[in-house]
Amino acid sequence: MKTLNDTTYSKGESPGDATIVIDHYSKIKSINKKAAQQFFLREEDYIGEEVAMLFPAMNIMELEEGVIVQHYLKNNKDEHFPLFLRKSTFKIENSAYSMLTLHKSNNYSVFGMEPQKALNELLDMKFALDESTIVAITDQTGKIKYVNDKFCQISKYSEEELLGQDHRIINSGYHSKLFFRKLWHTIANGNVWQGEIKNKAKDGSYYWVDTTIVPFLTNEGKPHQYLAIRKEITEYKRVVTELKKSMEELVDIKFALDESSIVAITDQRGKITYVNDQFIQVSKYSREELIGQTHTIISSGYHSKEFFKELWKTIGTGNVWKGEIKNRAKDGQFYWVDTTIVPFLNDQGKPYQYLAIRFDITNRKGMEEELKHTLSRIIDVQEGERKRLSRELHDGIGQNLYSHLITINRLSTEINHPLVDQMLNEATEIIQEVRDFSWELRPSVLDDLGLVPAIRSFLNRFSEHYQIDVLFDCSLNKRPSSEMEITIYRIIQEALTNVRKYAQIDQAFVTIREVEGAIRVVVEDEGKGFNQSNISTGVGLISMGERARSVDGEVKINSEQGQGTKVVLEIPN
Repeated sequence: MKTLNDTTYSKGESPGDATIVIDHYSKIKSINKKAAQQFFLREEDYIGEEVAMLFPAMNIMELEEGVIVQHYLKNNKDEHFPLFLRKSTFKIENSAYSMLTLHKSNNYSVFGMEPQKALNELLDMKFALDESTIVAITDQTGKIKYVNDKFCQISKYSEEELLGQDHRIINSGYHSKLFFRKLWHTIANGNVWQGEIKNKAKDGSYYWVDTTIVPFLTNEGKPHQYLAIRKEITEYKRVVTELKKSMEELVDIKFALDESSIVAITDQRGKITYVNDQFIQVSKYSREELIGQTHTIISSGYHSKEFFKELWKTIGTGNVWKGEIKNRAKDGQFYWVDTTIVPFLNDQGKPYQYLAIRFDITNRKGMEEELKHTLSRIIDVQEGERKRLSRELHDGIGQNLYSHLITINRLSTEINHPLVDQMLNEATEIIQEVRDFSWELRPSVLDDLGLVPAIRSFLNRFSEHYQIDVLFDCSLNKRPSSEMEITIYRIIQEALTNVRKYAQIDQAFVTIREVEGAIRVVVEDEGKGFNQSNISTGVGLISMGERARSVDGEVKINSEQGQGTKVVLEIPN
């Protein structure tokens, strides 16, 4: 092996840095004159050789560019001398090279720097370190030799209380003995340790520090002291703990949601990105069949395009939508879900995904449907009984009373007596009352001529009896079904009865229109009105609601004190 021969050393050193250039194969390409002079090299002995011949204990190619490292060389007299080495890379005609810049350590300069300048820079670095970090130095046994002001500030101990102690003075008891055993094993072997430590200040408060402990080694590679550099991360740890707690709560909420609800997440275009097991179970599709699809895959065809258009308009503008949707499973079965769709918004307030939470209400909807059918049958029975009683009153009792009236009239021609006149008047009144009662039970004109003539007849009699003028406006393209007719008739009848009882007005309005696939009936007045929050639901209001639901309709009542009342009935046509 070639050795470093000090016979090439010249007392008149060349100016500039001592440099060695190697190629990407670690072959030495050149050694400048100063390197040859300062480090006792003979250039001709090393050109073309592996650089490892000069630095046998160092992997030059793994050195980080620009980082200064210390190394020891040995001359031909087996004497070791220190040097500092820095690597930089460059290219020439697409070929990569590394230049090693070498500096000897001596009593007059460090890397060619004047002693005062080096000292000033070291003082500046110490000042910057003290201002930004918590610093402590301990001896090889762990006894504290130095602490900066930040250490005293955060630990709330004075410098005098800390010096000579070990770090158990700030031990929080949070970490295990094994934790500190591994820490000491690392630094005692000359390696840097990094980690997070929870400490306890003098006043009992706890604080976290991100810690780096650097061992300072002797020439024999043994630690003689340790530099600990810490950064307080108490607030960071608090935030992390809070986030962890929040995440745990979210996991619990997700578990509860998945156990109780049908959950799906879609992107802004409606493509499914997540479904839970409940969704798979009720839809009978696999997760793979659902992901990437839209909800049209489970569309039942029951709802109109306008229904979904209104849904998307609501969530597309960042609002929550709630409603009931009828879906169809993979096997063709229909099921109902009570649905809430929540849009998730980006920084611009635009939805980027949607969370849909559903509850299976198929059984409830079945019961509602059965209840509606039952209610419809009850109403049919009621109307049938009303019709029967109306006919009996009109054709039976009414006719008998009319026969008695004829008899009394004949008697009045033969006997001139006040009692006969009284009987004649009373019989006439009873016949009228029976006719009115029969008419209220079930007007025959409704069955014989239909809704509009029946309402006109009712309004004429209503105005005549109660001196309330009712303006009627009707526009129907065709005659509704008999169920719709009796429903509309009864709700108008009930609404005008309320006008007569409570509105304290001499005029009302009734309007019937066909609008957007529905029949809309409006009964309104400009009377006394009422505060809707202060009124209890009476039999009349319940009756109107039940009748409307029996034909899939809905009744809404709007009223304000002193602003009149409006009753709106809508029935799908």
